[in-house]
Amino acid sequence: MSTNFRHNEQIRISPIFLIDESNEKVGSTSTADALKRAREAGLDLVEVAPTARPPVCRIMDYGKWRYQQQKKEDKSRASVRGGQLKELKLRTVKIGDHDLMIKVNHAREFLKEGNKVQFTLQFRGREMAHQELGRDIFVKIKQALLAVCKVERDAKMEGRRMTMVLQPDHKPAGASAKPAGQPGQVTGSTRPAGASLNLPARPATAVTAPAPMAR
Repeated sequence: MSTNFRHNEQIRISPIFLIDESNEKVGSTSTADALKRAREAGLDLVEVAPTARPPVCRIMDYGKWRYQQQKKEDKSRASVRGGQLKELKLRTVKIGDHDLMIKVNHAREFLKEGNKVQFTLQFRGREMAHQELGRDIFVKIKQALLAVCKVERDAKMEGRRMTMVLQPDHKPAGASAKPAGQPGQVTGSTRPAGASLNLPARPATAVTAPAPMAR
């Protein structure tokens, strides 16, 4: 399901059929009046049925709605692939290193159990002007969990929240990566003595005594 709908100034057609923030039908109205009403409520005007005549628009918190839809989709994908989606919430970009590491340790356990982990960082007040601080926090998290996870969905803003989804990276215990471009190369003591890099060992040459000379 797509979570991208025309909203606010992106809606250029007028009139529209309006549904208010309480899910009550207002009826046909101009887009300008509907947008003004949405702004006064601190919400967004979203075109939810663009093919209707007139198009149906609803007053809602668009960022919150997209966040909820994305969360549902992530849970659905997790259930199909196995495991669950665990959410860890960070309440502010001012989170201390100790508290952050507690969250990271919880995430590590979830990942080892085969679950996906979604980190959700809430921006409060003026913190919205410093989204780079949130991205820095997510970089720290990825670096701390590098050995046990892969990034399924990198840092992404949804309204006043930044989210990131990590999935388990199942690696066999003790396995080591092979050098790039040299699959199956035999190295170290596993190569027979006297053998060249990718060639079989040469068979030993038999030494025979010379025939006696006739007198």
